[in-house]
Formats: sequence, structure tokens, C-alpha cells
Amino acid sequence: MNWRLTIGLVLLVAAIFSGWSAWKQRARPEAAQAGPDRSDYVMHDFEVVALDKQGKEAVTLRAPEMHRNPADESLSITTPLFLLPDSEGKYWQMRSKTGWMSPDHSELRLLKDVQGTSPTDAPPPTVFRTERLDIFPDKNLATTQLAVTITRPGSILSGVGFETHLKNKTYEFKSQVKSVYAPKSAR
Repeated sequence: MNWRLTIGLVLLVAAIFSGWSAWKQRARPEAAQAGPDRSDYVMHDFEVVALDKQGKEAVTLRAPEMHRNPADESLSITTPLFLLPDSEGKYWQMRSKTGWMSPDHSELRLLKDVQGTSPTDAPPPTVFRTERLDIFPDKNLATTQLAVTITRPGSILSGVGFETHLKNKTYEFKSQVKSVYAPKSAR
């Protein structure tokens, strides 16, 4: 056999072996995993009724979309509408651009352009506005550290920091309280 042919065959085998070895050692992409940016389930156009420990309605949630975070099992909600029953079975409507719910459903957060409206058949009509509201249905409590405005016919009440007890209909401003009262004009 010719020495050139032998060297050529050895080099060919070495090239094939090194190519095969490089192919086996290549970096492989990891499988996609659910992470903070990926939900493990999504709900569209839904209504959920949550019950308290006594089996009574604690809160009803309606929204066009909700995502569950698999890491902590919390829920992110798009344009939620929360219906919160008061002691008389009438419903406050609480809306916002986004919302969040804890995994055990003990805390709700309404975020961005929060607006609450009193029950339509419970005078006087009241509108509540803020940028964030934390609601604790089991405690019938809602709080915020931000500015709040409450509008009723003939009056506007505002302040910073707010707490309300939903069942007994009491509320408290924490600071910078201002009130504007416009009496009805006498005719």
C-alpha cells in the first residue's frame, strides 16, 4: 500500500471521529420551563364566586382574563370587577385596570385607576377613587396608603391613607383630609 494512501485514510478517520465527537459534545438548549413570565393556566371571560368559612359569598370576581403564576400560585387579573357584599347583601362594585390575588385568596389588590361604586339601591350614591386598594375579604377590610377621593352628592372628601370596614360601613382617613361641601341651592 502506498504511504500517501495510508496517511490519507488515517486523516479521514481522524476527521470523522473529531466531527462525531464535536457533534456529541455540542451545547444543547434547555427545555423551556414555566417561569415568572409564563402562566401555568389562563382563564378568559369568567366569573368566580369565593365563599367565606361559613359558606357565604365573600367576593365575586368577573374579568376578561386571569393568569396564574406557577412559582407562587398568585393570580394576575386584567380589568377586574370585584363585587363585595355588604351586611345587607348589597354589592359594592370595585374596578381597576389590573388586579392581583394571593394564592389563598385572602388578599386582593386593585391597581391603577381604582374606582368603587356603592350599591345602586343604597343611598346616597358614593364613588371611591384611588390608585391602589388592598382588600382582605375575610376581615371585611380595605386599605390604601395612597390618596383617596370619595364623592357623594353635594360633597367631596379626600385624604391620604384610608381604611374601611365593609360590613359596618365605617371608614377612616389617615392624613391630609380635605372636605368640600356644596349645599343644595334653595329655590
